Amino acid sequence: MFNQLTALERSGTQFIVGSITLAAVTLASLYINSPFAATAFAYLVVILLFSLMGSFIVSLVLSIVSVASLAYVFTPPSLSFRIDDPRDLVVVVAFLSASIVGTHLIGKVRHQREVARETAAKLRHSAADLHNREKLWRAIFEHNPAMYFMVDEAGTVLNVNTFGATQLGYTPAELIGVSVLKVFPEDDREVVRKCIGSCLTDIGQSRTWDIQKVRKDGSVLWVRENAKAMLWADDKPIVLIACEDITEQKRTELALQRSEAHLAQAQELSHTGSFGWNAADEVFWSKENFRIFEYDPDIKPTPQHVLDRTHPDDKASVQETLDRAARGEDFEHEYRLLMPDGSIKHIHARARATRTASGDIEFVGAATDITAAKQTERRLLRSEAYLADAQQLSRTGTWSWDCHRRCFAYRSAEVSRLFGFDPEEPVTLEAIRSRIHPDDLPLQQEVQRQAIEQKAGNFEYDFRICHPDGAIRHIHAVAHAVLGSDGATVELIGTHMDVTEQHAAREKLENTLAALRESEQRFRDYAETASDWLWETGPDHRLTLSEHTSATGLLGTGAIGRPRWEIACDFEEEPEKWRQHQATVNAHLPFRDLIYRAISATGSAIYFQTSGKPFFDENGSFRGYRGVATDITAKIRADQAEQELRKSQADLAHVTRVTTLGELTASIAHEVNQPLAAIISNGDACLGWIRREIPDIPAALRSVEWIIEDAVRASEVIRRVRTLAKKGDIEMVPLDVNEVVNEAIALVTRELVNHQVTLRTGLALALPTVLGDRVQLQQVIINLVMNGIEAMQEVDDRARELVIESSMDSKGRVQLSVTDCGVGIAEDDRIRILDPFFTTKSTGLGMGLSICRSIVEAHGGRLSIVRKQGPGATFQFALPVVS
Repeated sequence: MFNQLTALERSGTQFIVGSITLAAVTLASLYINSPFAATAFAYLVVILLFSLMGSFIVSLVLSIVSVASLAYVFTPPSLSFRIDDPRDLVVVVAFLSASIVGTHLIGKVRHQREVARETAAKLRHSAADLHNREKLWRAIFEHNPAMYFMVDEAGTVLNVNTFGATQLGYTPAELIGVSVLKVFPEDDREVVRKCIGSCLTDIGQSRTWDIQKVRKDGSVLWVRENAKAMLWADDKPIVLIACEDITEQKRTELALQRSEAHLAQAQELSHTGSFGWNAADEVFWSKENFRIFEYDPDIKPTPQHVLDRTHPDDKASVQETLDRAARGEDFEHEYRLLMPDGSIKHIHARARATRTASGDIEFVGAATDITAAKQTERRLLRSEAYLADAQQLSRTGTWSWDCHRRCFAYRSAEVSRLFGFDPEEPVTLEAIRSRIHPDDLPLQQEVQRQAIEQKAGNFEYDFRICHPDGAIRHIHAVAHAVLGSDGATVELIGTHMDVTEQHAAREKLENTLAALRESEQRFRDYAETASDWLWETGPDHRLTLSEHTSATGLLGTGAIGRPRWEIACDFEEEPEKWRQHQATVNAHLPFRDLIYRAISATGSAIYFQTSGKPFFDENGSFRGYRGVATDITAKIRADQAEQELRKSQADLAHVTRVTTLGELTASIAHEVNQPLAAIISNGDACLGWIRREIPDIPAALRSVEWIIEDAVRASEVIRRVRTLAKKGDIEMVPLDVNEVVNEAIALVTRELVNHQVTLRTGLALALPTVLGDRVQLQQVIINLVMNGIEAMQEVDDRARELVIESSMDSKGRVQLSVTDCGVGIAEDDRIRILDPFFTTKSTGLGMGLSICRSIVEAHGGRLSIVRKQGPGATFQFALPVVS
């Protein structure tokens, strides 16, 4: 308020003095008759000078007064306050504008000067205050009981307080200018770099971390560092770090963590979880408690969680226990848990109630998983039951004799039963001794006395028990001495075993041994007369035993001591077989069905098939081989004969095909002559087209194409004939049966025409392929077709028709049938028609159908005759498809 009055007083003074000055200028201008523009300029100078002293408002009022004076004093009286001269009007406008603008600018300059003056005063005050604060900060930095570090962005220490350097065992000069990483362990330096980097990334943001520092003497202390990056001179960032010594706190935390870890491990090892429960129904569980109940540790446990896991049969008792606990009663009980996987856990829970300062009841307790103990208890009970049953079944009783008290310290129920007493009734020592045979009692007492005196080793003895009914039981006793702390025998522990049956069996054993020797000799006699015999070799694979070798034509004495490959005479013929056999026996592996050839005493070849397995001693050392061998000479010779028979059959089949080709000579000639005649005709036509005055090249080309087609036809006929006539090995390849049928038909077409036989085919589409030899299957089809043609030669009362059909049978095989309408097959001949050398033809050999059957069976099929309605016969065969 005072400042406002002062400013108002200053403005009033300025206005008065300015008005007087303007009046003086006006009078002077009138006196000297100054021009209008000069007077306006003089007014402007006065106004600008006064604007340097006062406010803008006063200067503006003086400007308005000056304009009024110009308009009134320096214009004609008749034109009061009017300016008609345009030049004067421009002067007035320019004066007014210049006075307002100049006054405003001067006022602004004055204001800025005053602000600058005030700012300079404040800066002088701030500099002094900053100096005082710097002194205070330095005092705090130096004498504050905390470690302060100032580091640059490279980690170099710019400053450190004396307390901080002293805490680390250094002087400030030893740390300034070196890397701050010097006071950190080697393993933590990368962490320090990252922490300083994070501070520099976010200028002004505080960061806190706990870390270890290393003193000059090598000792370690824990500090909590609070760091913040800020911009220093030249906008370079620095990091200010304040360190609090938390070594004792860390030691306490580590001790607490170690204690908690030990408690957790102890709970885990003992399967015991702790819990707390207060009146507000807040439940606190340890980690082991969550593991026992198999709940997620993140859930908040409640009494309901216990009930949810409780076995249905135990929920009532658990609820009753919870109700008692709600009344403040301590509790201890056992119950079962039914886990989600169906398993059962046994829990023993115990808790004690305490009252808090507010009078509320809290429970602190423990829950122990006693499942293993329960299982052990059950196993122990089961084991005791098993032991009792085993003793009863084996008739073995256990006992313990107290040497000082001279009585039984323990006697199992089976001991009483062995002596003929009821296990439930008490039995005195005299009663037991009365049951021992009188001849054996002194021996028993003497053995027991010696065992007490010797104090070491087991002692055994046999005695007899006489039952009241006159039965005698033989008992075998085994016992040993138990020594006390003074080295004297305090107890005898032993067993009584009823060996009556063994005693009786012993007498039978001698008779059995004699029978066994006789049986062994009988077995040896059998082995020597059997077709198979036993052999044995040593570790060097040389024969040490060879039963029955002489019967095979080998000299037994000549085979013993020799390895098998020296006995064999095919070692050089089949070196790979013997190399593999030697590798097998050197690796001590079993082998089966090794076949080799040897020479008998008469010089003839004999064949053996042998199998063997290694045997080892009780230490696992290789001792040799044992095995069995068989003379398979007859089988090998039978196989060789069979191979010769198969070769003969193949030769016979080839002869049959050649014979069939001879019978088809006319058909084959016709099939070849047809395309040859066409070739000649087309060749003549081609020459005619070319020899024209204007050769007809397109027609000649067509003739040439027809010549090529006919040549291919002739070549195909010749190829089929050569294939049938060729003698070669069987080639089993995937075949389309329909293609084989069509190729065979092409060779017998002329025969069908000559004998006036109509051929009808019913070939199923998309049949699967079969595995077979094309030539042999064609031979079967041609043979069946030719037989059908011959069967219809004498038919005159009906059409001669031959039908070839292919299809799938009920077993998924490809089936082919050839049906004729000839004279058929007599019932008596049906059974023998496929046998070798059986024929119904006057000129036949009886081998055609037999060869066909052999070919079909070699292909995994079967040739058969199908009964049909009406005249004629049907032959069919089925072949397995390619899997």
